[in-house]
Amino acid sequence: MRRIRIFDTTLRDGEQSPGVNLNAQEKLEIARQLARLGVDVIEAGFPVASPGDLQAVQLIAREVQGPIIAALARANKTDIEKAAEAVRPAARPRIHTFIATSDIHMRHKLRKTPDEVVAMAVAAVRYAKGFVDDVEFSAEDATRSDWDFLCRIFAAAIEAGATTINIPDTVGYTTPAEYAALIRYVKENTPGIDSVIISVHCHDDLGLAVANSLAAIEAGADQVEGCINGIGERAGNAALEEIIMALRTRHDHYQVETGIVTEQLYRTSRLVSTLTGMQIQPNKAIVGDNAFAHESGIHQDGFLKERTTYEIMTPESVGVPQSRLVLGKHSGRHAFRVRLKELGYDLSEEKIERAYERFVELCDRKKHVSDRDIQAIVEEEVVTIPELYALDYLHVTSGTAAVPTATVRLLKGSEPIEEAAIGDGPVDAVYRAIDRVTGIETQLVSYTLSAVTSGKDALGEVTVQIRDNGSVFVGRGTSTDIIEASARAYLQALNKLIYDRQKFAPSMAG
Repeated sequence: MRRIRIFDTTLRDGEQSPGVNLNAQEKLEIARQLARLGVDVIEAGFPVASPGDLQAVQLIAREVQGPIIAALARANKTDIEKAAEAVRPAARPRIHTFIATSDIHMRHKLRKTPDEVVAMAVAAVRYAKGFVDDVEFSAEDATRSDWDFLCRIFAAAIEAGATTINIPDTVGYTTPAEYAALIRYVKENTPGIDSVIISVHCHDDLGLAVANSLAAIEAGADQVEGCINGIGERAGNAALEEIIMALRTRHDHYQVETGIVTEQLYRTSRLVSTLTGMQIQPNKAIVGDNAFAHESGIHQDGFLKERTTYEIMTPESVGVPQSRLVLGKHSGRHAFRVRLKELGYDLSEEKIERAYERFVELCDRKKHVSDRDIQAIVEEEVVTIPELYALDYLHVTSGTAAVPTATVRLLKGSEPIEEAAIGDGPVDAVYRAIDRVTGIETQLVSYTLSAVTSGKDALGEVTVQIRDNGSVFVGRGTSTDIIEASARAYLQALNKLIYDRQKFAPSMAG
């Protein structure tokens, strides 16, 4: 049976989502989860973009085993050299080089003739081939390019040593039938195409990324590229979890297979959402909170009589947790540890202990602690950034006839530091008090509050984004007290900011 390769670009194209800024440890954590998921290729970054991106790709190349580790490079020597340096530690390295091929891009962006573009592509592939055996070549904006020119440049890239040819719908312009026709045309009219992998990479500007990707697979594409949760530039990329489950659920139609461990999809989705700060809409296919929820009486009646009346796949098939072990304040560490493993978490003892302490605190506040509550607690502990400041004490006074006032005590190491402030509201007052303690001035870019679970005692989840000298840092906090959750989220973002400053300018650490 034909096997479709899954190329994940969450750490490269996905990180290009506005407001997303992952540090090296966060990227590594996602890469490790992608390896558990079973993706074939992890595009770990764009090394020439920054020293931090190069270091992150190197870290992933060194630490993550299994998938091919790819780095992106434009069609020039500097980019390719940086990409080669970044993927050198990988057991299976790939350099992914690209150049634009549409008339509009060649004329207005590159200001090059078609002949010059072909020459640049050939030179780039040959140069990359000197560093690695595995070279992917992409024709940027392929779906708005002349089809015969695409065949010409692909043939030249293959002759130069490319092992994968990517036909991207860079601006989400094409339609399924049109894209399938393009794939077939390239296959039929490109010399040497049978000796390489044909890849597709679709954006979602018209909401067609997944449909276009599936149409391309039917037309003969061997590799599909995308991001977890469909994140990425502008409207995002094709959502890999949707493509994967479409291929699995409609195996009778597509007649292909992947190497994906689908039970890891939900866990991967939640991790990416947590670390990027990009919330998953409730009605998101496969991984949204409502994907396996039934409210209509007619649906409930049919579902209770026979699950398949309204569910075409099981929650378990994508790793959506089902309660099997009831946990409460009297549960011990052993039961908690077992439940974490059942939920798919493999944490160090230190992280388990911290999560357990948060769990016990939550049990004192809630009657029922659900799997989703446990996930929210653990996800806050997934990536450990050194905490210069930790929340020790918080008191807020607010009301319709009172000036919102907050008193905050933070621990800097073992040293307690306390400050008070007033604000436009209780959260603003807390943030101003924290700013006084840390002495760090930053810009709050976004603040999002959502309920993790239902009920009056629901666990609140706050996600904030702060900006410092052009960099954006995401923080996340959970608590049944939304003011406490807000403080935790803000402190996590500030600690990430401080960690980032310390790497490049220790004297600015605060």
